[in-house]
Amino acid sequence: MTTPIWDFLKGYQREGRFHMPGHKGRGPLGCEQWDLTEVPGADSLYEAAGIIAQSEQNAAALFGSAATFYSTEGSSQCVKAMLHMALQNRRPGTPPVIVAARNVHKSFVHAAALLDFEPLWLWPEEDAALCACPITAAGLEKALDALDAPPAAVYVTSPDYLGNLQDVPALAAVCHARGTLLFVDNAHGAYLRFLEPSLHPLDQGADLCCDSAHKTLPVLTGGAYLHVSKTAPAVLRENARAALALFGSTSPSYLTLASLDLCNRYLSENYPARLAETARRLEALRETLSSQGWRAEPSDPLRLTLRAPAGLTGRDLAERLRRGGAECEYADRDFCVLMATPENAPEDLDRVSAALGENRLPAAPAASPPPAKGERVLSVREALFAPQETVPAEESLGRICGAPTVACPPAVPVAVSGERIDRPALALFQYYGVETVAVLKD
Repeated sequence: MTTPIWDFLKGYQREGRFHMPGHKGRGPLGCEQWDLTEVPGADSLYEAAGIIAQSEQNAAALFGSAATFYSTEGSSQCVKAMLHMALQNRRPGTPPVIVAARNVHKSFVHAAALLDFEPLWLWPEEDAALCACPITAAGLEKALDALDAPPAAVYVTSPDYLGNLQDVPALAAVCHARGTLLFVDNAHGAYLRFLEPSLHPLDQGADLCCDSAHKTLPVLTGGAYLHVSKTAPAVLRENARAALALFGSTSPSYLTLASLDLCNRYLSENYPARLAETARRLEALRETLSSQGWRAEPSDPLRLTLRAPAGLTGRDLAERLRRGGAECEYADRDFCVLMATPENAPEDLDRVSAALGENRLPAAPAASPPPAKGERVLSVREALFAPQETVPAEESLGRICGAPTVACPPAVPVAVSGERIDRPALALFQYYGVETVAVLKD
C-alpha cells in the first residue's frame, strides 16, 4: 500500500528552510527532519486534497468505511467532532439531546459544555465497576421510547477500559428502527477490524466511530481515526473534516500523520495473521494464569483484565508485575489491566505469568460501590464555565460538581459537571482514590 505522506517527508530535504518549525530540520532528537508544516506539497489536514487525502483514502479502504479522517489529537478530538455533527444534523425542531451510556470519557463531558447539549444517561443494567456500563437492546429501547422525539444520537463506549464489548449490532438495530444514529467511542478497539470475523463497530452497524490508533496499533501518541459508515447519512461524511477542524490545532503533527500513513502499509502486510497469533498467545496466557489461581475477566481479545483476589488490590498486582519487569496499562482496587499487541514478544507474556506466580487466595466478592446518580442542578455548560474552587473530596458533599475530577486513565467521571455530589459519589471518590474535587463556589 502506498505511503504518500511518508514519501513526501523523506523527499523534503531542503537546506534553506525559512518556514516553521523553528528547528529547521536539525536538532538533538533525531526526528526533526521529518517534522514539517504545511509547505507546498505537504497538504493541509483540515483542507486535505493531496497526500493527506490520499493516505486517508487508503485507511478508508482498510477499515471499510465511506470515509476515514485523521486526527493528531487522539480520540478526544474525534469525540467532540462526532457530537458536534450529531447536533448539527438532528431533526429540525428536536432538542439538543444525546443519549449516552454513563461510562463516558471526560472528553464527552467537555463536549457537552462546549456544544451545550443535554446528556441523558443510560445506567448499567447490572452491577458494574466505574469503567463499565453494559447496555441491553431492551434497555435502550425502553429509554428511547420514553422520549418525545428521537435524540440527536445514542453514544456508547466499546470496548471500555476493562475490555467489555457492547452488543453493537443489537443497539444499532434499536437506534435505526427509531430514527436515530449510533455513535461508538472505539478508542481501544482499532484492531477489531482485522479479526476474523471483524468486531469493529463500523462492521456491526455503528454510524460513526472513533479509534485511537495509537492505543492498539503502531502509531505515535495522538494518532486517531474518525470513521463514517457507508450506510450513514452522506451529510456526516461531508461535514466531518470541518467538525474536526473546530476542535483541532491548525498545526497538526506531521510526525503523527506520517505514523498513521505508515500504519496503513503495516495493516495491509500480514497484520491479520500476526493479530490472530497474538490473540491465541494471550488466550493461552489467560489459561496459564487460571491454572495458577488467578481470575481473568471476559474482555476484548487483546486485553488481559485480572480481578484481584481477597486480600490484594489491582495495584498490588501491578506492583508484582513491575518487579518482574512488566508494566500494566491500568490498575485500581479491583482490577489490573494489561494491553497486548503483536509488537509484544512471546517472552513478554511469559514475564507476566512468572511475575504473578501462584495465587492461593480466595476470590474477592465484587465490592465496588454502585454508580452515583447525582441530582442534576445545572447544565454541564453552566457548571463547567462557572467560577470554581478545589476542595478535599470529603468536603464536597452537597456541593455542585464543576470540572469532572478523575484520574486518567481511566478518565471516567464519578460525578458530572452540574450534578450535586451525594454520598454515593463520596463513596466512589474514596474507593478510587480521588482526593480533591472541583466544585462551584458558593
